Amino acid sequence: MVAAVLRWYAENARDLPWRRPGPPEEVAWPVLVSEVMLQQTPVARVEPVWRAWVQRWPTPAALAADPAGEAVRAWGRLGYPRRALRLHAAARAVVEGHGGRVPSDPAQLRALPGVGAYTAAAVGAFAFGQRVAVVDTNVRRVLARAVSGSAQPAPALTAAETALAASVLPQAPAGDPRLPARWSVAVMELGALVCTARAPRCGACPVLDLCAWQRAGAPAHDGSARRGQAWHGTDRQVRGRLLALLRDAPGPLDGPALAAAWEDDAQRERCLASLVADGLVVPSGGGWSLPL
Repeated sequence: MVAAVLRWYAENARDLPWRRPGPPEEVAWPVLVSEVMLQQTPVARVEPVWRAWVQRWPTPAALAADPAGEAVRAWGRLGYPRRALRLHAAARAVVEGHGGRVPSDPAQLRALPGVGAYTAAAVGAFAFGQRVAVVDTNVRRVLARAVSGSAQPAPALTAAETALAASVLPQAPAGDPRLPARWSVAVMELGALVCTARAPRCGACPVLDLCAWQRAGAPAHDGSARRGQAWHGTDRQVRGRLLALLRDAPGPLDGPALAAAWEDDAQRERCLASLVADGLVVPSGGGWSLPL
């Protein structure tokens, strides 16, 4: 299975900028930025923002020197903007605690703001070449089908899934220390491009003949269907509109100016208060602005 997936990846991998090789001390920060941006956000939306971000802030020190509000502004419409604040906080932690270099130690990575088990593993593998299982939704789906014979993975990551990912992680042979990391990204790519959630392209799969799900007759998923998140009329939409006004404003905006974001006064005020509570907006000059 490993050899087949790696051969497929060598021929079909997307040329994504954060995957390009380089010294660990140079690529760790761009990889960390990409992993935070890619959380719940498609590659097509992330790539232009990532390019602008790393051009403006090529190092943690560059980002740490700017106000947190600039990170929120540059985040644009990627969604879940608290990730921008966490990246800014992580940059400051790297500068203050690690001399401006993203640490390679897993415990130190996980201690950075906004960095959990998955992100720490991804940075460890893709930036530093560590042999560590990287388990995202795509990996879980590929292994659920190919190894476990299930149409879909569990609703949330389980200990069994983590153990399975670790069990199939190849050893690094002499002369190819980055093979485990290459396997991890190859499985992710297979899940993103071929073994997709709704319409898998099984005819193009390099492990079709090995897939336990196919051997079982590709049984339908017997669990509950996953529901997409609503958007129109929700607090998420209102928060996004308020942030959009503040991102585009040269200075603080008062209440009447923010009223343009949403007609429902009660919902708008509730969302503004939640943005303040999250640290994404601060009172400033009799109005509100992005963090200073």
